[in-house]
Amino acid sequence: MGARNESLYGRFLAPVVENFLINKESLRQLDHQIDWETNVHRLTNPQVIYPHYYERSAFHGIEKGYLCKEAALSYDPIAQYALPPNETWVRQGLIEAIQGFPERILDLGCGTGTLTMMLKNAFLGAEVVGLDLSPYMLTIAELKSETECYNIHWRHAKAEATGLQSESFDLITIGLLLHEMPPGIAESVLTEAYRLLRVGGEILILDGNQKVLRQAPLLADIFEEPFIRDYAQCSLDAWLGAAGFGAVQSLDHWLVHQITRGVKGVRSQNPEEPLFADIEAIEEPCMG
Repeated sequence: MGARNESLYGRFLAPVVENFLINKESLRQLDHQIDWETNVHRLTNPQVIYPHYYERSAFHGIEKGYLCKEAALSYDPIAQYALPPNETWVRQGLIEAIQGFPERILDLGCGTGTLTMMLKNAFLGAEVVGLDLSPYMLTIAELKSETECYNIHWRHAKAEATGLQSESFDLITIGLLLHEMPPGIAESVLTEAYRLLRVGGEILILDGNQKVLRQAPLLADIFEEPFIRDYAQCSLDAWLGAAGFGAVQSLDHWLVHQITRGVKGVRSQNPEEPLFADIEAIEEPCMG
């Protein structure tokens, strides 16, 4: 699983998860099933230049971060225990917060594709694109989608510089990504999302609850996330507003998570309006 730093997770939780909760034999079989060299080469965009933080950070204590097969193989088995109270319930909350009927969906930082596949299942007629910076994670995502017969386009790129056409998506989702990057990069991701959305398009973000992380800093020490303290001191609402989004609001989700929503080309939310009000009821254009 790679060398781990001396965090609370590395010292106490990781041994329990890796020795008792993860089926190592199943992971070995999956590892042998995949031709990593061929798939990673095929999925890699040669024009991508990895940011220094991404190459040098030991996400979840794995020395090579997400640029190795160990991270890709272990992500799903660990995620089911790392998203209380239940990974599916947590991710489903984002799906249920979507108010439109998107025809083109982009899942930024899709990882192994769990949320991407849930989006495809919820909107079967939509074109769905999953984008991630790790070709190893995309290898697992592609395998999962082929196993379930989902037609999803997988793309290797930086979330802050996708290379995709402007105003080409109705919905952009970002699940558990922004806390894993420096705040400046996270803000650039939201600026890119604004560029990619059509007017009236929605952005939905699922991530750690910033308010709870500030009030209970011990939570930031549990998992090996190099930028989570910086993330906790910021505001997703403010970031979205700065990127140009309107109707921005956040909802506490299962206590330790939050769902944040914004819409391109509408005015800011009236505090007296219900959270995540129907976007059709918000008609005034953004005046800049």
